[in-house]
Amino acid sequence: MDDAAVLKRRGYIMGINLGEGSYAKVKSAYSERLKFNVAVKIIDRKKAPPDFLEKFLPREIEILIVLNHHSIIKTYEIFETSEGKVYIVMELGVQGDLLEFIKTHGALHEDDARKKFRQLSLAVKYCHDLDIVHRDLKCENLLLDKDFNIKLSDFGFSKRCLRDDSGRLTLSKTFCGSAAYAAPEVLQGIPYQPKVYDIWSLGVILYIMVCGSMPYDDSNIKKMLRVQKEHRVNFPRSKRLTDECKDLIYRMLQPDVARRLRIDEVLGHCWVQPGARGQSSAAISKEAGGSRGSEPLQTPEPGPDKKSATKLEPQEEAQPEVRPESKSKEEMLPAQASRPLEATSVTLAGQQRSKETVEGGSGQPPDTHAE
Repeated sequence: MDDAAVLKRRGYIMGINLGEGSYAKVKSAYSERLKFNVAVKIIDRKKAPPDFLEKFLPREIEILIVLNHHSIIKTYEIFETSEGKVYIVMELGVQGDLLEFIKTHGALHEDDARKKFRQLSLAVKYCHDLDIVHRDLKCENLLLDKDFNIKLSDFGFSKRCLRDDSGRLTLSKTFCGSAAYAAPEVLQGIPYQPKVYDIWSLGVILYIMVCGSMPYDDSNIKKMLRVQKEHRVNFPRSKRLTDECKDLIYRMLQPDVARRLRIDEVLGHCWVQPGARGQSSAAISKEAGGSRGSEPLQTPEPGPDKKSATKLEPQEEAQPEVRPESKSKEEMLPAQASRPLEATSVTLAGQQRSKETVEGGSGQPPDTHAE
């Protein structure tokens, strides 16, 4: 029985194709019971790899069943046929995803970015409070409803965090997600704290929201890692971002995991507060420093103009927020360019692999069998 017939028997009239991979596809459909359009993810067990069937799919289904948050895509129904196909019926992001929105309309005004980022952060806090991590936070997985509110989607790489006998979260060793949004420790194959990994991805997303381009050029992972580990964050001068916004991004894109913000600290940052604007650097240091250690907000130094690599909005580049004095300008400038906004590839579950994952590596996850 084909997909249209299966869905018809369950009360859905199948619509257009929204996306397709090697063993999964997403269709739109009209629900005769709900009286509105939904999205249906269809997974073919016969085509899916064993690792996905044994580990990732059961985790995703288990987590989707328990999630219930206004900024997370709702799951209405999950069923399976005798032919080995799994159907996940979900809320439809009628305005598309955030990446396409920014590519079409450009960078968001800070007030709009604040609203959307707060919605996303509250969704992540909800998950983290349940000891659930997403591990694939990126603009393509942020859908927009009819009122352009954020809806977090795609929990294919999510998992429940494990704890040891003393109650501490155990480290994860499975690389998953997209290289452009992945934290340095993940790209290097270092066992990582999964909740802290999500925070790095939030930093990349906020940068994209307010700058309209990627913070790092991931066409060369080895060079990108060097820039990240030196804690260099370059902001386009033409965007005129507030110090508060830059400070939050800088603290989320912190290579030292002990000093990177946690989700409660992100939500408590002065920039995220509704209506917050124009606070002093002293207030930033007090509110955002938290228990991770305070770093003074750096003011970009005047530097030579340089065109951004983004295709969307050519822009002048400011000097990095933190610039090691030992580096020459010739060595620094090529690493500063942000790359164009485009859909990023993932590294597991049968999708197209990223260009590189580990430094100079083969593109394979460091350990696909660990938790």
